[in-house]
Amino acid sequence: MATAKIHASASALSTTIKHYAGDLQFPRRYSFSDGGLGRLRCTPLRKSLIVSSAAVSDPLEVCVKASVTTPNTLGDCPFSQRVLLTMEEKHLPYGVKLVDLAKKPDWFLKISPEGKVPVLKIDEKWIADSDVITQALEEKFPDPPLVTPPEKASVGSKIFSTFIGFLKSKDPNDGTEQALLNELTAFNDFIKENGPFVNGKGVSAADLTLGPKLYHMEIALGHYKNWSVPDSLPYLKSYMKTLFSLDSFIKTRAQREDVIEGWRPKVMG
Repeated sequence: MATAKIHASASALSTTIKHYAGDLQFPRRYSFSDGGLGRLRCTPLRKSLIVSSAAVSDPLEVCVKASVTTPNTLGDCPFSQRVLLTMEEKHLPYGVKLVDLAKKPDWFLKISPEGKVPVLKIDEKWIADSDVITQALEEKFPDPPLVTPPEKASVGSKIFSTFIGFLKSKDPNDGTEQALLNELTAFNDFIKENGPFVNGKGVSAADLTLGPKLYHMEIALGHYKNWSVPDSLPYLKSYMKTLFSLDSFIKTRAQREDVIEGWRPKVMG
């Protein structure tokens, strides 16, 4: 298993870290040295990096889904991307271990007995579930804060489930498309009055939760249903474009091909 220590959040996914041996290619803005114990140390060519009010002596370790279409590349799990986005937005150094969920290695099952990702190591303890992980990150590394006020935390929370219902539907008249449109319209109206993000001018945890799900929705419905967000929802479309254009999002997103393959079993099943 090959790993890399990342000392700048901006590098984590663009450098393609893997849990099995192979060639690694890095952008020129990083220097490299032997980190010991078979690990490669990757350091940004900058004099300083502000990471958090809480000191981070070593990069955090996170296990995420590996691509099923391209070796040594991040897979299509929106919950894994949520965790990666949180660390990126908090400017935390981290190392990624890519896990082949079709052939889960023994080392992974030891730290995640249920075989699920994401799993993050923090304070020498492996924790699972993106809700638990992001809360732990917020508590340990409060700066910059990403907390969404309770009254806004559930905004858009039903979009993902209605998207899945429509994606799996075989009956065009069963109401699943309208259910999704109802949720998207409600969100569009909310962003119109409160945007550009869920909590106003700045990105918060709610955006980092919803963004990956909307990304999956756009790709999967476009591919399997030839469907796209209607022009009658301009604030939603602008929101998606803004989120998908964030540097942190670009660096942590799955490939289009992986999203398509990831949803294929639900569509065909």
